[in-house]
Amino acid sequence: MGLIKDIYSVSFYEKFSQAVAEVHLIFNKQKFIDTIYEDNFAQKEWKDRMKHTTVVFHKFMPENFQEAVQLIDKIIRSLKKNKFTDDNLAFIFFADYIEMYGLNDFKTSMKAFVSITQFISCEFAVRPFILKYKEKMIEEMVKWSLHESPKVRRLASEGCRPRLPWAMAIPFLKKDPASILPILENLKNDSSEYVRRSVANNLNDIAKDNPEIVLEIAGKWKGFSKETDGIIKHGCRTLLKQGHPEILSHYGLESANIEISSFEIKTPTVKIGNYLQFEFYLNNKNDEAKTVRLEYAVHYRKAKGHLAKKVFKISEKTYPSNQLIKVERNQSFKIITTRVFHTGIHGLSIIINGTESKTLEFELIR
Repeated sequence: MGLIKDIYSVSFYEKFSQAVAEVHLIFNKQKFIDTIYEDNFAQKEWKDRMKHTTVVFHKFMPENFQEAVQLIDKIIRSLKKNKFTDDNLAFIFFADYIEMYGLNDFKTSMKAFVSITQFISCEFAVRPFILKYKEKMIEEMVKWSLHESPKVRRLASEGCRPRLPWAMAIPFLKKDPASILPILENLKNDSSEYVRRSVANNLNDIAKDNPEIVLEIAGKWKGFSKETDGIIKHGCRTLLKQGHPEILSHYGLESANIEISSFEIKTPTVKIGNYLQFEFYLNNKNDEAKTVRLEYAVHYRKAKGHLAKKVFKISEKTYPSNQLIKVERNQSFKIITTRVFHTGIHGLSIIINGTESKTLEFELIR
């Protein structure tokens, strides 16, 4: 698989400029491509290439923002006719165009977002509008949550996530998400799984700063539908990993009389690139079968020497009464881009319905 920045290739720009030329009669294809490849294009990373494309594209568009938005609509129709598929990440510069040049034209930008997000998602681009317009923007997004297109409905939820990854923060929504709850309420039983997953992710964001709000929603939505129950479960995943007592109670996850024994690390010394191997036995000593959310926590040693816990789910299922069950797991320490491993003493613990066992130590070496 190639680098993500390479989606901006000569082939891409040639096909794109051909689609533009079909609807923008004064568009100079070759000058556009030449301008794209000026200014050390080869050295730019993905986001810089995307931003650069936005700026160059703007130079070839009408100065009037409303005219430019109308032309973007025509270009998108031309792209579809030329078999450029929807959700092609390279076209995120359309959304970026609205963010960069439309912030002072609210009405036109709102129409543009509804149109463009049905071709390429706009969740990052709407966030400066939320910061600038606050309630006015949220009111518009509430309307989007009732739109006929699932992509517009998803934009309503995804765009206002208080902690949307890789996006600018929305501090007032972290502090008080009350204004976006009507959006989630409208979408709690949406027909699209794509939309429902966004609602769950939004709830999970809220739970990190305002767990009591999500717990209240979980109680209110419980049993509304199978789909809504699924949203709640996924939206409460952080609270479940944290062993939050109320959400564990909500799901009837009690740890009383559920015991582990013979907890052992089989590889007390682990080389970076290899696996940690461990095992234990679980026994539900209650008189009836019990649902058990079984997890383990790796206490990673960080650069400054402290330990930081990350929880991994093993399973959530019903365990019979008084039956000793062996559980074995391998935890990878292969080098990945999203985690830096530090040598030294680490920890490992087992978590049963939110209750954590004693921590065993193992050593990570190079």
